[in-house]
Amino acid sequence: MSTIHKIGRRKTAVARVYVTEGTGKVTVNKKDLNDYLTTATLQYKVKQPFALTDNVDAYDVKVNVYGGGVTGQAEAIRLAISRALIEINEENRSLLKPHGLLTRDSRMVERKKFGQKKARKKFQFSKR
Repeated sequence: MSTIHKIGRRKTAVARVYVTEGTGKVTVNKKDLNDYLTTATLQYKVKQPFALTDNVDAYDVKVNVYGGGVTGQAEAIRLAISRALIEINEENRSLLKPHGLLTRDSRMVERKKFGQKKARKKFQFSKR
């Protein structure tokens, strides 16, 4: 198997993932996964596709991710890894799809409107 390259997006985060056969090492922006994403929840999100397909120590992953915050980046990485696992083995689709790991979460931040405090919040109304 050669290197498989996939892209995942979430909010404004973009993750480029390179998956090769290996020992289960995940490198994000030239740092170890545990150093880059410090909370256990985010680390679980990134490793979730491997856990569901029983490939925990089968592949090495190199990730370049930019934009957004840590949650958006973690979910972008998860989507890219899921897409790569499907290219490796089409049977993984039936394992990942019920958990919603193949859907690009299209929710974005709503823009602020002029004449308002935020996107939906208004300035305080004064009758007099």
